Amino acid sequence: MVPDDGAGQGGAAAAGPTLERLLAVMGAGVLEPGPAPRGPGPVVEGVTVLDPLEPGQSRGQVLLAVGIDPQSAAAVDVVRQAAGSGAAAVVFGPGRTGRHPDALRAAAEDAGTAVLFRTAWCGWTELVGALRAGLVLSGVPADPAVAAVAPGDLYGLADAVAVLVGGAVTIEDVESRVLAYSSTKEDVDELRRLTILGRRVPEWRVAAMREAGFFRALWGSGDVIHRPAHGENPERLVVAVRAGGEILGSIWVAAAGGDLPPHAADTLRSAARVAAAHLLHHRSHRTHARLVEDAARALLDGRGSADVLAERTGIPAHGHCAVLAVRPGASCKGEQTGRLCALLAVRCGADDLLPVVVPVDQGALVLVGGLHQDPRRAVEQVARLGKSLVRQVADAFGPEARIGLGTVTETLAGLPESRRSADLALRALLTTAKTGTTGTTATRGTATTATTGEPRTVAFASEVAETIALNQMLDTLPGPAPAPDTPVARLVAYDAGQGGGTMVQTLRAYLDHFGHVPDTARALGVHANSLRHRISRLTEVSGLDLGSPDARLLAQLQLRLLERGGGREA
Repeated sequence: MVPDDGAGQGGAAAAGPTLERLLAVMGAGVLEPGPAPRGPGPVVEGVTVLDPLEPGQSRGQVLLAVGIDPQSAAAVDVVRQAAGSGAAAVVFGPGRTGRHPDALRAAAEDAGTAVLFRTAWCGWTELVGALRAGLVLSGVPADPAVAAVAPGDLYGLADAVAVLVGGAVTIEDVESRVLAYSSTKEDVDELRRLTILGRRVPEWRVAAMREAGFFRALWGSGDVIHRPAHGENPERLVVAVRAGGEILGSIWVAAAGGDLPPHAADTLRSAARVAAAHLLHHRSHRTHARLVEDAARALLDGRGSADVLAERTGIPAHGHCAVLAVRPGASCKGEQTGRLCALLAVRCGADDLLPVVVPVDQGALVLVGGLHQDPRRAVEQVARLGKSLVRQVADAFGPEARIGLGTVTETLAGLPESRRSADLALRALLTTAKTGTTGTTATRGTATTATTGEPRTVAFASEVAETIALNQMLDTLPGPAPAPDTPVARLVAYDAGQGGGTMVQTLRAYLDHFGHVPDTARALGVHANSLRHRISRLTEVSGLDLGSPDARLLAQLQLRLLERGGGREA
């Protein structure tokens, strides 16, 4: 067993904190005391995930007995072995019954080894983080090889291992899916390239290794497996990553630009032990994130519980919150959704807000809690956040980015209504972006700004109320084909036959600009006299009476339906 990133080196152990000191720094809440030796206890050098199948050096380590039931005979053996190797303490989970077994207590007292129990409300992931923080606060220097790797940062771990072993590293789960890979400037072989691009080992390669019995050997071995170079495939080393007897995944090293150094196998063996805590953190975080996302999605859909979401996120059930509906630019394809969600979460967290980002079709919903207790200031917070987010999303994914801001609610239970208003606002913004109409002036309630007439990129529903109302009205109308024998129907037929599509386009621009010839001509890119000729010709072809308010209203509604193509914008 090799220390995690809290471990000291060499003589640092002598100056390290005692177990008593570490527990005092950490405080109560994550560990329950069990049997302990008299006095301040042993010096603590680091924290290590215990692997009974691959015992190693554990002197001065706090051993995390992940997956070992404290009620079992195996737990007694672990305590005795830990005493023999000089471990500082052994930490067990709460067990199936939650009681501290007498056999384990007796073994600990006989061996003189401190035994601790993880509390039921603290997961292994949280415990690893707490122990690491406690070690640092107690003065234990970090191992420089992995000090910069945050818990669960598998890409950072892959890069660190790559530097130590002098090769290209890939971390995979038990299904041969790529969890992380190291960056390298050296030429990579075709198999590694295909694995990284596909985010998993190619199926044909997995099938060949399975047929050859490779996975049986890998999962059954406690050591590094060497695969010699063959053809265009360079030399490779691979080792399984375990915790408490459970297989978590594997680490692969491929030679890059030369042979692997003689010490590579020893380094990889040590890295596998360090990786166990990171893979546990990654798996726990992923599971927790999915539970949070499911709870948020259910609540926003009107079928979930506010109390469940509050419990899983720490967002107060009673307190100002809101929903933002985000639609990125065209460059955000399906595979970019994760990047979008990460950007949104990080930006919200920077403002000390409590965000939950839920991916949806063509974008994301951002649930924001922790808003100011004053309603007016809370609304201002949401407005500022929306403006900041839309700029960053536009920079990352294109200028088409739009964000609808939901109403601020007093409780989590009101978020479905906030989501509805955010969706309506976003739809209004997208409608204006699609039509490209701004008019010569702009007023409050439309999807254009009141000062410039330019399309808005972010808005509350109250700021685009007129566009929302128009969308709702159009939803009730048949479409998209205009009724026969109406002026717009005649223009559509004329364009299809000989007009080249210019008549409908001209009428749309003319009506959008209130019949103002100079503005309409600029919008169409034609001379004012050419526009006047077109208007004369289209009234002749269509029979449209531009002086009739009813005729203009009907024409505009029909043109909007044509623009929508009969669909219902989301």
